[in-house]
Amino acid sequence: MNQKVVIVGGGTAGLSVGAMLLQAADPPQVTIIEPSDKHYYQPIWTLVGAGVFDKEFSERSEADYIPAGATWIQEYVETFEPADNSLTLRDGQRLEYDVLVVAAGIQIDWDKVPGLKESVGKEGTGVCSNYTYQTVESTWNNLRELKKGVALFTHSAGSIKCGGAPMKIAFLAADYLQKQGLSNQVEVKYIKGGKKIFGVEKYIEPLNKVVDRYGIQVDYQRNLLRLHPEKKEAVFFNLETEEEYIESYDMIHVTPYQSAPDFIKSSPLANNEGWVEVDKFTTQHARFQNVFSLGDCSSLPTSKTGAAIRKQAPVTVANVQSYLAGTGSEALYDGYTSCPLVTGFGKLILAEFDYNNEPVESFPFDQAKERYSMYALKAYALPQMYWNGMLQGRKF
Repeated sequence: MNQKVVIVGGGTAGLSVGAMLLQAADPPQVTIIEPSDKHYYQPIWTLVGAGVFDKEFSERSEADYIPAGATWIQEYVETFEPADNSLTLRDGQRLEYDVLVVAAGIQIDWDKVPGLKESVGKEGTGVCSNYTYQTVESTWNNLRELKKGVALFTHSAGSIKCGGAPMKIAFLAADYLQKQGLSNQVEVKYIKGGKKIFGVEKYIEPLNKVVDRYGIQVDYQRNLLRLHPEKKEAVFFNLETEEEYIESYDMIHVTPYQSAPDFIKSSPLANNEGWVEVDKFTTQHARFQNVFSLGDCSSLPTSKTGAAIRKQAPVTVANVQSYLAGTGSEALYDGYTSCPLVTGFGKLILAEFDYNNEPVESFPFDQAKERYSMYALKAYALPQMYWNGMLQGRKF
């Protein structure tokens, strides 16, 4: 088969799709465009921020996971020209394709909160975030130095990687402070843009019980507007009253605003919100039939998690193969995703659900209960399944 498949992005989605395509009996030519020389297992950053693992545990060489038989171009995409079945790289190179798969991940918009970019991860500011390899250690550094005062954990409205992550680090911090005998000295606040603790009804009551156990103050419908790190003050917007107010802090874990990468937002592939516009069941583009997209940069209306990609990738591959064979897209994605909700050290609620926010659980017991076995799955089993299974194109 001489047909060319170009994959934009060498993260979880891009590598999984590339590996699966190349394992076919008659594989297409696969080119992966990815500028980074490092690959990160980002789900473990919650536990890195809580001091369970060193950040190096999450890092591997990108070259070691490029599928055998794929061509790797270590460059950035500049523009898409889907009407001409081509794209242009930053170095001026133009690539043509028969099928394009866009799996470019999500963009961290540090600049959307004035005062954040220059303070996050900097010693003495109290500002930290688990959302990048460069800043994740600052969460643990701030937490273990905190002896009194206020610890804020933000989760503003909008699409982010792993919607449960802001809550998880708040729980772990509260558990750590409790174990250190500091619960009466440090007030933990979780400030969220949404209206409730979680989007799936089954898991709300158990999560609220965790909140009560730790004595966490939760404020809903509040978005972070800006930071004044020199005064250790955060300005929030109350979505109910439409008023601004100030919270003082000694430590603040910020979940930064996130969006589709700029080169996608400005392209013909994007919808009005900037995401690659695809059919939510087939992952095929709404207007360009030889374009597919999955993962964080896509418009798929589900949580942006690696677990979601695990189910999206086989559907995308099957439908790419069908397109190349001249048949219609028949494989369907039901919106499955998973949020391993760490509720403390050695405790986890494994939420699994579909597009309808209905539980789709994998184990023969009530996953809304906190369990050590599910914590061990997240901390020890899932990283091995990721590196040695998912990125190798194995379906499970």
